[in-house]
Amino acid sequence: MKYYLIAGEASGDLHGANLMRALREQDPDAQFRFWGGDLMAAVGGIPVRHIRDLAIMGFVEVVAHLGTVLGNIRFCKQDILDYRPDVVVGIDYPGFNLKIEAWAHKQGFKTVHYISPNLWAWKKGRIKGMKKSLDRLCYILPFEQRFFADNDMQQALYVGHPLLDAVKDSLFEPAFGGNCPVIALLPGSRRQELKKNLPLMVQLADRHPEYRFIVAGMSLIGHEFYDTLIAKRSDTKAFKQSSNLEVVYDQTYPLLASAYAAIVCSGTATLETALFNVPQVVCYRANPISVAIARLIVSRRIKYISLVNLIADDTIVTELIQGDFNPTRLEKEFQLITSDNANRTRMFTQYAHMRDLLSGSGASKRTAQTIIDLVK
Repeated sequence: MKYYLIAGEASGDLHGANLMRALREQDPDAQFRFWGGDLMAAVGGIPVRHIRDLAIMGFVEVVAHLGTVLGNIRFCKQDILDYRPDVVVGIDYPGFNLKIEAWAHKQGFKTVHYISPNLWAWKKGRIKGMKKSLDRLCYILPFEQRFFADNDMQQALYVGHPLLDAVKDSLFEPAFGGNCPVIALLPGSRRQELKKNLPLMVQLADRHPEYRFIVAGMSLIGHEFYDTLIAKRSDTKAFKQSSNLEVVYDQTYPLLASAYAAIVCSGTATLETALFNVPQVVCYRANPISVAIARLIVSRRIKYISLVNLIADDTIVTELIQGDFNPTRLEKEFQLITSDNANRTRMFTQYAHMRDLLSGSGASKRTAQTIIDLVK
């Protein structure tokens, strides 16, 4: 069968690659045409667009790149018409994928959305259109089950969280040893996130020569981009170039397997860090206008931004957002995850409970089977 898959971010590339492998196991003749990254390309098929050109986030940023976004939508529609797939599979990336899926459904294509948008947090009104345009919605967070049941979304199916597959299958050994404990810095996968978060994160290296700080970089962003941001980490002359700070590229899981603690930008990486059992502080800064708009439309019932806390419905990790993400607060929370043994033990215990809530591995295989059953 012919599959057209669309992933627009690094996490979607990871989950898309695992889904493609699972599809091929169950359908050896599977043909793939896809929007994604290097991981999906390694599985095989015909790449259309790379995620390096697609990852745009925030209200202000989307408006600024509106011409590019609309151009991609037009191109994608024509590309699907030319390819004539048996099914169109959108992987997360809802702002783009839901539009394509709605159009594809009207054209008579089967449509599946893998990894539901956070309708329980904001844009709940999307569910009306999704009921009409999706043949299947595969969601990955256990607490979403009640939301879809309450809203009579009969196409929705809980498949489990695909990160359990990714971490389980990786079995990475610690790759970064040495005399100093390793502190992993995960500043995000988009340029906008990196600009806001990385310069403040790396200041910790100047204050703590007793640790080895390693930034999880992405080669598709470019080495020069990271070097420039690190050089801007302080406007004062009080900080000198740190010999205990480095950037490694495309090795996030080996880094987490080596880490004693981590400073993490909110997103998928918070759950990855927890699954590797690494104490963490979650940080996030974004364009103030985008944040102000988000706070107006996000449900007031949502108490957290990190996946770890959302899944557990409890404060497992500290979240430093916008103004709270400052050198003083960051230093205080850093001490708690590195030097307070009671706090580290508490976090390990709560991580284990959170993991139990995710229902085990197998999300990729369950989603692949759902897609194949739908088409057949």
